[in-house]
Amino acid sequence: MADNQGPQGNYDPAGSTQMFRAFVDETPAGGRPAAAAASSGPRMGLIVGVIAAVAVVAAVVWLALM
Repeated sequence: MADNQGPQGNYDPAGSTQMFRAFVDETPAGGRPAAAAASSGPRMGLIVGVIAAVAVVAAVVWLALM
C-alpha cells in the first residue's frame, strides 16, 4: 500500500513561519501595537471567569445545604 500521508510538492515550512512572523510584526492601522490595545482584554475575561466560577460553586453549596 502506498504512503499517501506525506506533503505534496515542495512544501517549505520555514517559509510559512517567516510569513506568519511578518504578519504578527505588522503594526495595525491605528498606529499602536496590538499587544498594548488588547492587554486588558484577556485579564478582564479571566477575572470575570473566576468570579462566575466562584458564584456557581457558592450556589451549588447553598443548594446542597438546604
